[in-house]
Amino acid sequence: MTGPAVLRELAPRVLGAVVRRFGHFDTAEDAVQEALLAAASQWPRDGVPANPTAWLITVAARRLTDLLRAEQARRRREDAVAAAVPVVAAPADSDGQADDSLVLLFLCCHQRLSPASQIALTLRAVGGLSTAEIARAFLVPESTMSRRISRAKQTVRAAGATFALPTAEERDARLAAVLHVLYLVFNEGYASTAGPDLQRMELCAEAIRLTRLVHRLLPDDAEVTGLLALMLLTDARRPARTGPDGALVPMAEQDRGRWDAAAVAEGVALVSAALARGEPGPYQLQAAIAAVHDEAPTAADTDWPQIVALYRVLMGLHDSQADGNPVVALNHAVAVAMAGGAGGPAAGLALVDRIADDERMAADHRLHAVRGHLLERAGDLGAAKAAYLRAAGLTASTPQRRYLVARAARLDG
Repeated sequence: MTGPAVLRELAPRVLGAVVRRFGHFDTAEDAVQEALLAAASQWPRDGVPANPTAWLITVAARRLTDLLRAEQARRRREDAVAAAVPVVAAPADSDGQADDSLVLLFLCCHQRLSPASQIALTLRAVGGLSTAEIARAFLVPESTMSRRISRAKQTVRAAGATFALPTAEERDARLAAVLHVLYLVFNEGYASTAGPDLQRMELCAEAIRLTRLVHRLLPDDAEVTGLLALMLLTDARRPARTGPDGALVPMAEQDRGRWDAAAVAEGVALVSAALARGEPGPYQLQAAIAAVHDEAPTAADTDWPQIVALYRVLMGLHDSQADGNPVVALNHAVAVAMAGGAGGPAAGLALVDRIADDERMAADHRLHAVRGHLLERAGDLGAAKAAYLRAAGLTASTPQRRYLVARAARLDG
């Protein structure tokens, strides 16, 4: 087994061993990436070494020596590294790898880094993705992503961060950033904001893997549990989200028999345990909403009044902040319309109109897609078609654009 997934699993262990032994997080990370590339090229041809981890550590250590020499590092440090390139035995179990992943995750989410830099550095150092892969995921040139990652590593080095799990106080200070990064990575994987693919499964899988590690470290943290539940409950629907031709299939039309029942069961158990601990946070509430969707046998059986109630609680949390969250408000509008009662689609449209003035939603295709959906339900087909086409013009996702154009075209019939 020499596929990308295997190398990504080995990446945190190798990087942890090299950094722990030699230091130089930023340069060591470059060396490890080159070792992974060498493995991807050589192992299929020459065979997998008896100890893959030790092979990678040795190659990375040698490359680290070359990089330090190229940078004209101080002679004493260079000699020390150059002399220390024997094979390093891999840990006897997976605990070392898990610990290294956590150390790297918290290191990459250092508070001095911007969210964009935190995501990029996490995917590179912890996820084992190449710079080119990360650049493709976020549709930026590889050179741009390379500079972003380099600046992030330099910032971490300048901050004097050490390769060790943060203290409880430091961990608590960084935990919100860690969870936010994992949430954003998962969302980008599940619904790619741009490009030819609706979803990037490797990003979803990596986000879930890392969140499981954080949950293992902090099993009693309700928001960590809630985030893991949210990912599992959302990812459970992935097999039914696209048709045979790769076209988007909306939730109401999905074959629920294709949903991952094991993931649903695990997610429901996790969010139930989290909610029982006290006042829920935003990840727990989002997971609870996902659970209501996933537990409905059919779309018609969805408990929309319960979803409306959960969104109201979630909006209350965001309203306590200065500017709220317009996306949460938009989802609440959909739930109000779907719940029926007084107003139905008209009530939902009135709520959408309130959100339309938020400048953060001005270029967001979701606002107009929701408006189109609610107008269609209200019977105003001409306005619905215009809204769908406007949404299609705003999205950079090819599958989303095709879906919205198809919805508009269907109204002509």
